Amino acid sequence: MVMGRKITSGKYHARRKRRLHERQNQERIVVLGETKAKQMRTRGGNIKTVMLKSNVANITIDTKSKRAEIKNVLETPQNKFLARQNRLTKGAIIETSLGKARITNRPKREGCINAVLLKN
Repeated sequence: MVMGRKITSGKYHARRKRRLHERQNQERIVVLGETKAKQMRTRGGNIKTVMLKSNVANITIDTKSKRAEIKNVLETPQNKFLARQNRLTKGAIIETSLGKARITNRPKREGCINAVLLKN
């Protein structure tokens, strides 16, 4: 069966258009590069800071945090092709000036990158 069709092969027609809160946003991709962010208006008039590019991360070492420069994306658990494109996602292992680290937050939705230093 083709989606959006009746059993008699007639078409289902939408009763109305999508509301503003039902519309899908454009996909945001966070890439390694000079830091760039933008602010978006969300529901209720609130403002959300969205990351587009970044080359710095807040790295937690034991209980203290340091700011480090990101050199490269080594691997991503979701898809190996995302690492080749230097995309920064949650769970990605990155190479920083302090060593290897794993991203612990979702950079698309937050305005920063938080990571935990990995022990070798």
